[in-house]
Amino acid sequence: MKAFSGDKEGNTIANEPFINEQIREPEVRVVGEEGEQLGIMSSQEAQKMADEAGLDLVNISPKAKPPVCKIMDYGKYRFEQNKRQKEAKKNQKIVTLKEMRLSATIDKHDMEVKAKNVRKFLEAGDKVKISIRFRGRQLSHTDQGRLVMNMFLEMLDDCAAVEKNAKMEGRSMFMILVPKA
Repeated sequence: MKAFSGDKEGNTIANEPFINEQIREPEVRVVGEEGEQLGIMSSQEAQKMADEAGLDLVNISPKAKPPVCKIMDYGKYRFEQNKRQKEAKKNQKIVTLKEMRLSATIDKHDMEVKAKNVRKFLEAGDKVKISIRFRGRQLSHTDQGRLVMNMFLEMLDDCAAVEKNAKMEGRSMFMILVPKA
């Protein structure tokens, strides 16, 4: 019943089905609005039935032989589809990657403060990247950085699990922590 302007193939968007006059197949299998099989008929007959019911003819399975078309209210169908997509989007959890920088020569109290902040991130469900940048002569003492990483991990042992172990990359050492399940 609605006139849609579309692209060369007649689709308004690539993944949308053909509706009403866009269906060019000579024969189609028709499904009624309640899901009942109405049989195989010409697309003109099917369109006529849809018009009499005040509904749209929608090609729901174009690859079938013959293609399957359903008589339905296409506007209502699209509305319901969009509603479901929004609901699914609302329910998904987006995990962000936070970063906390440490120093190879960090003091114990400073480390406790940073651990407290990382604990908040983990409790919020975020991943945390812990990194240490080595400067100058510190680069020859990466073992000191590994000790700092291990001490930091011990402080967060109750709420953090290691996703990626401490690893050197250039002048930095990093590890990734995730919340414990």
